[in-house]
Formats: sequence, structure tokens, C-alpha cells
Amino acid sequence: MNTNDVYSMPRRSFLKNSMLMVPAAFCLHSVELNAARLSQHGLGNFGIQLYTVRDQMKRDVEGTLRSIAEIGYKEVEFAGYFGSRPKEIKNILSENLLTSPSTHIEIQLIRDYADQVIETALEVGHKYIVMAWLDPSERVSLDQYRAHADLFNVFGEKCKTVGLKFAFHNHDFDFQELEGEIPMDLLLKRTDPDIVAFELDMYWITKAKADPLQYIKNHPGRFPLWHIKDMAPSTKMADVGAGIIDFSAIFALNKMAGLEHFFAERDDPPDSLVTASNCFNAMLKLEY
Repeated sequence: MNTNDVYSMPRRSFLKNSMLMVPAAFCLHSVELNAARLSQHGLGNFGIQLYTVRDQMKRDVEGTLRSIAEIGYKEVEFAGYFGSRPKEIKNILSENLLTSPSTHIEIQLIRDYADQVIETALEVGHKYIVMAWLDPSERVSLDQYRAHADLFNVFGEKCKTVGLKFAFHNHDFDFQELEGEIPMDLLLKRTDPDIVAFELDMYWITKAKADPLQYIKNHPGRFPLWHIKDMAPSTKMADVGAGIIDFSAIFALNKMAGLEHFFAERDDPPDSLVTASNCFNAMLKLEY
């Protein structure tokens, strides 16, 4: 099996007024200005999970990444390379001044193709390998979650030896009681904090009626990656800024969480590139 086959699975406010007094000759292009605003408020590493624009990626990987960069994003998180080789992906990222600190994979790839997964991640330039989700067959019992935690410890150690990090991405079911325990709590307790991190998805934890603020306070430093995904009053997904999740309160705990990278995402956008733009612009207005 080649490394490409392994990956076949289907971001506060404007600049201060004083900066607006800079002579026109020093004015930045609008995209660069957006990025500068983000950086000024510690949000310069705002990214997008490319699953959001998977419809575009299926048609044109290079063109989609160019459009994402034109919106103002500086980072992207992959969920498959859509037929492109790792070297091609790395070149496209470089040409568009993008980086990709993390990538999503499935648990079976960790079990069966750990070396290839790591090799590909290193070639593209990822820092994190993130286990994306658990199939229903993988979450029937707590014993399965215990086995997953043990696997994560082993794979996390393997990643650490080559300078990579491993993380687990949650869904709502990870917060639903199973055999008298919350699976997410089990994973947090059973995994080694030095080698297993977590990517906290704000939509799924909210949908599960769990409190992201409390989880961050209870487990400081364990959530270096976030998914910034909003929820409509109906509990369906929404563009960032168009829902009810209090991202200001969440971002107030960014240092406690150990936040390094965060990615906008929406699984069901009616127009994926419009959603990407809406999410980026919403982050420019975030106060925390």
C-alpha cells in the first residue's frame, strides 16, 4: 500500500486607529491586513479544516488551496489529499504561503500503517497527526475505549520519537455515558499527557451538552488543537459567528488549554467557500 492510499478518507477586532494613519505607501493588501489583525490579537495561526471545502478539493486541490489563502487563512488541516501526492501537497502549500500543522486519519491506519502515516506527515510538514473519529463498531464498550487509549499511547510515543505529536478529535458520542462512565473522561485519564493531546471540537462537545470551559479547566494543557464550529439554535451546524456558541468565553481560556492551532469547520455548508470566508471574517470581530 502506498502512502497516498493511506490518505484516501473522505480563526477580535480591527487595528488600532493609530495604524490607520500609516502613509498609503505602507498600506497592506486587504488579505495581508486581515492576517495582521488576526496576529495582533494572537489569532495569526487561524486555520480551516479542509473537510469544510471537500467538494472543492475533490475537483481542484491546487485551486481550492489558492482560494483559501486568498481569503486570508495561513493554516489548513487536511482530511485526505484527494489523489495528490505528499510532495505535491507540500509544494502547493508553499506556493500559497500556507502551512498544515495537522492532518486527520482513521484509527485503522494507526493500527496497520503507522510507519507510512508518520512518513507522509513528515513529508508534508505536519506537526500533529489527529485521529478523526470512531466508527460505531469501535465504540460499543468501555473496553474498546481502553484499548484505544493504550493504542494512542503507543502511537503517541512513536510520533514523539520523530518530532511529531498525536491527538484525538472528539465527537458528541465521546461525551455520552457508556457503562457508567464518560468515554472522553476515560481517554483523558488513561492516556499519557506527554504524548497524547486532544483536539477539542466546540460544536460536538456543545451538542453533547458538555461544557468546553469546564473540560479545559479540569485538563489544562491538554487541548492544543480546537475546531471552531458553531451551532444554530436548532443544534444544527452553522458558520462561525452565526450560531450560539460563546467563542469569546472559550478563547479567554486559550492559554490554559495550551492552544496552538485552531481551525474553522462546518460539515454541511451550503456554499463551502462562502462558509470559509464567513468564518474567517467572524474571527476578525472576536472579542476575548
